[in-house]
Amino acid sequence: AWRGAPVAVEVLPARALLPRIVPPAAYTTRAPMRISASGEAARDMPPAKLARFWWQDQVPSQIAGFAQADLATDPLNALQAKPTARIVRASTPYDPTTAIALADHGFAILDLGDNLTGFFSARVRCDRPCRLIMLFDEVARDDGDVDFMRACCVNAIEWTLAAGDYALETIEPYTARHLKLLALDGGCAVHQVALRGYGNSESGRAAFACADRRLVRVFEAARATFAQNALDVFMDCPSRERAGWLCDSYFTGRVALDLCGTTTVERAFLENFLLPERFPGLPDGMLPMCYPADHDDGNFIPNWAMWFVLELEEYLARSGDRALIEDLKPRVAKLIAYLRGFENADGLLEKLPKWVFVEWSKANDFVQDVNYPSNMLWAGMLDAAARLYGVGEWSDRAARVRATVRGQSFDGTFFVDNAVRQDGVLARTTNTTEVCQYFAFYFGVADRQRDAALWRILVDDFGPQRKASGKHPTVHPANAFIGNYVRLELLSAAGLAKQALDETLGYFLFMAERTGTLWENDGAYASCNHGFASHVAHLYYRDVLGLAEVDVVRRRLTLRFNPHDLDWCEGRVPVGGDEAIEVGWWKDGDALRWRCALPAGWTLTVDDRTGRAVRA
Repeated sequence: AWRGAPVAVEVLPARALLPRIVPPAAYTTRAPMRISASGEAARDMPPAKLARFWWQDQVPSQIAGFAQADLATDPLNALQAKPTARIVRASTPYDPTTAIALADHGFAILDLGDNLTGFFSARVRCDRPCRLIMLFDEVARDDGDVDFMRACCVNAIEWTLAAGDYALETIEPYTARHLKLLALDGGCAVHQVALRGYGNSESGRAAFACADRRLVRVFEAARATFAQNALDVFMDCPSRERAGWLCDSYFTGRVALDLCGTTTVERAFLENFLLPERFPGLPDGMLPMCYPADHDDGNFIPNWAMWFVLELEEYLARSGDRALIEDLKPRVAKLIAYLRGFENADGLLEKLPKWVFVEWSKANDFVQDVNYPSNMLWAGMLDAAARLYGVGEWSDRAARVRATVRGQSFDGTFFVDNAVRQDGVLARTTNTTEVCQYFAFYFGVADRQRDAALWRILVDDFGPQRKASGKHPTVHPANAFIGNYVRLELLSAAGLAKQALDETLGYFLFMAERTGTLWENDGAYASCNHGFASHVAHLYYRDVLGLAEVDVVRRRLTLRFNPHDLDWCEGRVPVGGDEAIEVGWWKDGDALRWRCALPAGWTLTVDDRTGRAVRA
């Protein structure tokens, strides 16, 4: 009878779902490499002042979520009352079949070997009720402990367990190298700890090797970083927010073609900015700084919308997907119209609203009233849009912006970051940043011939050694995101591939050695696994292996040999389907020998810049 009984159901409207075009994820299980420490937590020792994050006061008034007072549990405050009382360093190989016995308030710290993303799992036996806490982070503290608050979020997972045996696995992916197991309110035994990896399944198709193992280590860190940040969209990081941020994607998109041979993830990422009729909370014409996401506080980054247009132009070259570009034309036109609403009498953008973002450095303190790096980017964006859609007025405007920026910003030695309006008059400040100089060259406000003296300063005095050298103390240093990467692009474009290669070791080797991934900043104080940072893999393919231009659409390869100290290099990049390009070169006395295997229908152009006798 129960089978025929009426049941109240809710009928939902049909939803139009998009076809899945991105590849399925790769799930590779990894056990910890070793037990790196053990010890005991204090019973109840709350700090004199509890730590709070900047975002806590904005929930739920500005950011959707639950107020701290409404939470059923409060691990942030509760765990601050359990500081480490005793820690003993160790280096014991981890055996998943041997249980780790944790007494009440006891802990063990496991080292996964690299910074990984996935789902934590463990087998647990409790003789009586207890709580098992997993605390984790991408880096360990100097004393070997885990700071679960370092990344400005609560890196803690809590299981409340009755007596019994359990097979546990998290329902969400997390990112960590160091995992701390802490027992509270009783002891437990833990074995078979693992992380079920969650990453891009296509990035392993590419290969890179060379005579310098340090470069290979940086390359593999770049590959690991990309794989963890390129599943269904390009993410900034797989840990803190897993968000599809613009600007980051400009750099990640280049790597996707190198490692995967496809643009499917990039198309899915870009298409998200096309599909909604509007973006709630944002002014008409502006694009979200990241999407899919909610923007309840109305915040946005005008600069990131400009980087979106720059990426569109490169995406078209990578994919040949003219249809998506045309579909996005109204969005681009409305964006330009919106930004033009901030043009001043000089034709420059002034008092851009919300979060004006140049890079993670002092440059972000000098963004009003007229920010010259933002206007340099604006000129680059207008030119990209003009080339995409054939609108000459946009390119004319870009030329005027460049000329005006140069006239106002350049002080005879450096380009100054901003001008402020005083009593109605725009006055140039003395605020000067390294990244502003890079923007000037990258977006065509400066060039190496006309600005030869400044270019020599950038080449000779700036770079990874700059902070230690103390040169040009009035010019604030650049950071990894994004100034250091723009610098490397400028060196490459100037034919200084060897210097760019050497500088990558100064910028990135210590990151690869510490976490096996590449970071958001030049220090371990934020994300240590940032998708854009994988761009160094693109640099190695282009400037070391020699894949100067891989045109998948027209099936053309330009192979460029640059002067290096390396004795050999070889690699492979997929170019769609099962096809791949394989290249290798090696020094043979005074000659450079090379080989190249191309799929059918591809054409090859060779550009030698080594000065050696080149022989195939």
